Amino acid sequence: MAWRSCSVLCRLTGGDPFLCSVRGGRWPGGFQQRCGFKKASRTPEPKQPEPKQPEPKQLEGLELQKWAPLPSRVPGPQQAPGPHRAFSRLIRPFFFTVGFSGCSFGAAAIWQYESLKSRVQNYFDELQANWLEKLRPQKQGDLRKEINEWWNSLTEGQKTVAGIIFANILVFLAWPLVPPPIMLRYFTSNPASSSLCLPMLLSTFSHMSLFHLAANMYVLWSFSSSAVSMLGREQFLAVYLSAAVTSSFSSYLWKTATGRCVPSVGASGAIMAVLALVCTKMPEAKLAIIFLPMFTFTAANALKAIVVMDTAGLLLRWRFFDHAAHLGGALFGIWYILFGHELIWKNREPLVKLWHDLRTQSGGRPGGPGGAV
Repeated sequence: MAWRSCSVLCRLTGGDPFLCSVRGGRWPGGFQQRCGFKKASRTPEPKQPEPKQPEPKQLEGLELQKWAPLPSRVPGPQQAPGPHRAFSRLIRPFFFTVGFSGCSFGAAAIWQYESLKSRVQNYFDELQANWLEKLRPQKQGDLRKEINEWWNSLTEGQKTVAGIIFANILVFLAWPLVPPPIMLRYFTSNPASSSLCLPMLLSTFSHMSLFHLAANMYVLWSFSSSAVSMLGREQFLAVYLSAAVTSSFSSYLWKTATGRCVPSVGASGAIMAVLALVCTKMPEAKLAIIFLPMFTFTAANALKAIVVMDTAGLLLRWRFFDHAAHLGGALFGIWYILFGHELIWKNREPLVKLWHDLRTQSGGRPGGPGGAV
């Protein structure tokens, strides 16, 4: 530690650590004798006239110039990038957030169109499957049948969230199996990382502890039915994925502004958007804490308490949670249910019409694929 401290101190003062160890850059004669060094004899040279000694102030300046190290020989400490340079790294994440959110809602609109188009065909397929199931002899203890019955008993929202929970479990199991550098690079969000865009999404499916995973998935499961019943499964997935990257970008902004670039993981930001969306739409709904079910409160009060707590976490620099991601996700959920639904989802008709025209031209025109020849 002493060597490292002395070396750093000398470098910070702009000198060579080896030259700063002695006065004037020369080893004392006594030190040379103790270490066994002896001066070599030199042939006397003819004396030259001594130069005029400058004044004390000039001599001091010459000594500083004499022992000033060359930048190519003794590099100084690397300076941290300035704020403008650090914020310039967020340009690509910003466009990724906007572009990914737009693609999510566009894909959700096309998915809903295809679902409505094939709903009648699926209805007849289900009737035929049920009729064949009745004719087929029943097996006692059929695991597949029990899984199908359990799956059919779930609501549409629970079926949608089951896929999200399954993806989170897979990523959680991958942590001890996949090499740590890969997981840290792609499944943790950090504005100082070499990979910026893709981890904004993948980190929201990553959890480091079983308790963290269980708590987040429980909250998501609790609010899934209400959220999907209001939005539909297609719009719900678009909101969830958009909130995931938006909360990650909010975390990037705060970490860059404060200079505290540490990795973050967890689906809390996206789940906060779902929770805020439901609480804003149904402010009088009664909620309770899982460990204290006897205490109930309204959804509006719960949302206010969460926003206040995350805001205090930002101002007081609490480091246990990523409060910037929580707050960004909550604000996105509030904004979407108040304005985003009217602005984005209800204006999807031009995109759906364009997709319908493309499908008609490619599949319904005579001579085209799928048409009569």
